Amino acid sequence: MPFGATGHESSRVIFGAAALGSVTKGDADRALDVLLRHGVNHIDVAASYGDAELRVAPWLRRHPGEFFLATKTGERTYRGARDEIRRSLDRLGVDRVDSIQLHNLVDVIEWETALGPQGALEAAIEAREEGLVRFIGVTGHGLTVPEMHRRSLERFAFDSVLAPYNYVQMRDQRYAGTFEALAAVCAERRVALQTIKSLALRRWEGRPATASTWYEPLRDQADIDLAVHWVLGRPDAFLLTTGDVEILPRLLDAAERFEARPADETMDELASRRELEPLFV
Repeated sequence: MPFGATGHESSRVIFGAAALGSVTKGDADRALDVLLRHGVNHIDVAASYGDAELRVAPWLRRHPGEFFLATKTGERTYRGARDEIRRSLDRLGVDRVDSIQLHNLVDVIEWETALGPQGALEAAIEAREEGLVRFIGVTGHGLTVPEMHRRSLERFAFDSVLAPYNYVQMRDQRYAGTFEALAAVCAERRVALQTIKSLALRRWEGRPATASTWYEPLRDQADIDLAVHWVLGRPDAFLLTTGDVEILPRLLDAAERFEARPADETMDELASRRELEPLFV
């Protein structure tokens, strides 16, 4: 599917390399085998994802030019972002990445800093002018993300956005309204719409964590099928994989068998049976 106006045909499912933040090289290489087997050609990593950039680097050496490579900077100032972009290139072992994204740009004060004079956006634009990056995106978590992204697109022509999207989160009419408004702008301006948290079940809330994600994910293949198929039922959306390498094969298997979006009644039954809760309230 066209990744916005970038000219790249990306797989509908994008590998969320947060899953590699604290895994061994062996686990990382097994994850790469899974990606190649399922035809995933787009990797999304970040400077803040532990060792993830270092784990991705050998993949890129072995498979040059096969992946659209996106990373992220969480820095808000020009100097901080400039340095972090170059550090990411070094850790990834590349001269250029396809996309640099301003990471989790939600807080209003941080937003003003990052998009203002001597902000992170200036460093991203400079990196693009120098040929270090090709495109610039913006990402975020939380209830206010869609509206903040819409504001960001008014300020600058970002090439991509990233926001939470799953069935139970979209039952919040307020969130759904702002998400649809963002999606409409993206469609009009050919901005790639990336989504996260497809398999979110609920926050851990004191329970022992049994996955590497900060929230509890769905695990059963039948449940994963429904959640993934619901997201992919939106034809303008890309789905980023969940940040756990053990769940990755199940998610990709579900995506490969996608035919149609499950009915709302089916998703309501899943939400009730598994006691799904929105991550952001």
